[in-house]
Amino acid sequence: MNWFTILGLIVVGCPTLLVVVLGVASIIDRPLSERWSSRLVQIAMVAGLLASVAILVMMLNDDDRRVPIELGHWVVLSEHGHMTAKQLANSDHAHHALFHFSFKFEFDRLSVPFVILTFILCGTIGAFAEKYMHREAGYNRFFMLYSIFVLGMVLTSLAGTIETLFTGWELVGLSSTLLVAFYHERQNPCRNGLRIWIVYRLSDCGLLMAALLLHHLSGEGDFDSLMGAGAWPEGVASLPPAQAFTVGLLLLIAVAGKSALIPFSGWLPRAMEGPTPSSAVFYGALSVHLGAYLLLRISPLLALSPALSALVVILGLSSALFAAFTGRVQTDIKSALSFASLTQVGFIVAEIGLFAWLGHRWNMPKLLYIPLVHILGHGCVRTLQFVRAPSLLHDYGILENAIGGRMAFVPPRWSSALPQRWRTRMYRLALHRGNLDAILQKYIVDPLVASLKWLDGFDQWVVKRVNGKSDESVSDDS
Repeated sequence: MNWFTILGLIVVGCPTLLVVVLGVASIIDRPLSERWSSRLVQIAMVAGLLASVAILVMMLNDDDRRVPIELGHWVVLSEHGHMTAKQLANSDHAHHALFHFSFKFEFDRLSVPFVILTFILCGTIGAFAEKYMHREAGYNRFFMLYSIFVLGMVLTSLAGTIETLFTGWELVGLSSTLLVAFYHERQNPCRNGLRIWIVYRLSDCGLLMAALLLHHLSGEGDFDSLMGAGAWPEGVASLPPAQAFTVGLLLLIAVAGKSALIPFSGWLPRAMEGPTPSSAVFYGALSVHLGAYLLLRISPLLALSPALSALVVILGLSSALFAAFTGRVQTDIKSALSFASLTQVGFIVAEIGLFAWLGHRWNMPKLLYIPLVHILGHGCVRTLQFVRAPSLLHDYGILENAIGGRMAFVPPRWSSALPQRWRTRMYRLALHRGNLDAILQKYIVDPLVASLKWLDGFDQWVVKRVNGKSDESVSDDS
């Protein structure tokens, strides 16, 4: 076991151990004190950050572009139904099996910066939440869910297989929706948390179907076999263009759901029902960028399919335009910041689609570092804005009292050039957030619910028929 493996296990083990400690304390009804809960979070974040930075320094010193760490094959199915222990020990046998599932972590120039960002921001918000959540009834519950989120982010960032990514992806979704419904004594947080959970479930079907399709096409879900032997961002996908488009389209559905892109943008302002610390780190910095991170990971697929790249650019720009348009009429600061985050995420997604195709066409794969730097910078800035939001309202009130009235709002020049009738319609459309929720309800949710009700009725009819025939046969025999 070399130093890379030891440090990699520390990076993954710190949030895992944190979840175990806080979870066991909650299960046995012996919650830790506020001081110890926050202290354990800080210790785990600092240890994980130091190990991540050490890996980065060693990679730069040794000029390593990619360091994989594999924790063995957990499931291996061959054509004969099983494999011997000797065959399992041989990685060649395992990789050529009919199906295999392994926990694999990939440290490269994409995952290491993102996991360092995760530990820095989660440590910062953890320290902020120690004071912000002081004497809250759900203090320990908050940090328990927060630790699950950190673990999910680390697993997703370092995932070397699509199964590992799916595990972290679901942990992030579960913890974020439960924290939206943190104040469960009120009806709105619970309703909004449930709605976000449903959106996540629908969009995550794309990720699950992509994983199944990858195993059908290549027999494994390793990103190495999918993206080629080259280290990110220089890998070349091994799939034909048609298959690359299909897999990429399924993954794009998951990306749109996780990053609140059109048509799933309606859930983003609903997520502001949770505590401010969770809103800052989830929907301002990390969780909302997971979709863009996944696109960076599968950028070789975008390079193979110009149609998929164009679709990503269109989706990103339309989401950015929608968010900028809708954010102008928001009346609370957290919703305004959430749409500002979505605007930047839309631009990042468009950058990924554009630079993935241009990098492949011009043989300049390093163009993908531009959206990566955009993610890192935007995550830091938006986190500070969310944390600053409560005190900003106070300072704004002091400023208005000092000048003796409300500050004048100066509309942009282009809006003044439009007729009043158009401006009224645009304002109404922005106020209703593009009617995206109503459109999804009418054309997706209602038909789906109606079809499920019909299937339920048909199932009950079949059961009644079968029970009726069986009762008649029993009476005839008697």
